[in-house]
Amino acid sequence: MDRPLQIVFRDIQHSEALAKLIEERVQRLEHIYAHIIGCRVVAGASHRGPRNTVAPLALCVEVEVPGRPLIVAKSEAKRKGQQNTLVHRVFDAVQRQLEQLAEIIKGNVKRHENGIESGVVVRLFPEQDHGFVEVKGGPDLYFSRSCVMRGSFDNLKIGAMVHFTRAAAEGVMGPQASAVYVLEQRETGRDKAARPAGALEPIVTGA
Repeated sequence: MDRPLQIVFRDIQHSEALAKLIEERVQRLEHIYAHIIGCRVVAGASHRGPRNTVAPLALCVEVEVPGRPLIVAKSEAKRKGQQNTLVHRVFDAVQRQLEQLAEIIKGNVKRHENGIESGVVVRLFPEQDHGFVEVKGGPDLYFSRSCVMRGSFDNLKIGAMVHFTRAAAEGVMGPQASAVYVLEQRETGRDKAARPAGALEPIVTGA
């Protein structure tokens, strides 16, 4: 990474074990995506627990890559003692986004037999009920609100990863999608990753 990893413990006690697990997951991201500018991880209390009890952990991960919107994933543990599960769940969501983005940039997105492709939302016009998906090697693909078959058009954001199928014919806006599916956050494997030589030391702070 261009900048050292930043880990912030907010309203909770510093944990070496948690910081180490976060470092390991960030190292794995660096193996997946060639150029990560920086990563900031905030661990804190969810503030959802009853009074006079220790609230479960909440985690937010922000990853910055060149020329793309900030990649953000966050979640909260349902109860105490699930901090490792929470870390893996949040980082799995970030990892999936980086994997999809790497495929698009490298031009390795393959069309499946059923015609489904992958892309990134690059423009949105909510007041006009449409947007555009970036497709490697071709013009941006138009889609309308009614094309969003899984997920919500209103919740779409620039940089969101989507699957789509192309319409057989072009419309007045050019190439268009017949269906758009917002990618769900799915968990992946948890294989271990070694720290790369020369990796920057993380910055761990309290807030």
